[in-house]
Amino acid sequence: MSGSFQRQVEVGRVVLINYGADAGKLAVIVDILDHSRALIDGPTTGVKRQAHAYRRMTLTPLVVKDLPRGAGATAVKKYLEKNETIAAWNKTAWAQKLANRVQRKNLSDFDRFKLMKLKSQRRAIVGPATAALKKQQA
Repeated sequence: MSGSFQRQVEVGRVVLINYGADAGKLAVIVDILDHSRALIDGPTTGVKRQAHAYRRMTLTPLVVKDLPRGAGATAVKKYLEKNETIAAWNKTAWAQKLANRVQRKNLSDFDRFKLMKLKSQRRAIVGPATAALKKQQA
């Protein structure tokens, strides 16, 4: 029987910072300081080595394997590149959703208009096709 928690706070766990100047960036837990803070470092993502509260970060399913406790920035960078962790993160649905959110935020007014028209065209095709299939099954 497995426990209810799937992601543990551990050295090597990749976290997404959700508050502060580095919000939206990835970092790695390098050391556990106490029950509410961890030492994080993100040499490839621009996050400086710092103590960070757990409530201001979200644990991701990714873990950097065999990362020694208290590893320096160069060692963290080497392990991240060896395990291709950033590439694995970019393939996740979570990362793609965040990228889409940023892309949508940066749309111009005309781009939003074009998107609206394309969605309308899609609804005009998919709606009747779905209705026809439902009618056919009934």
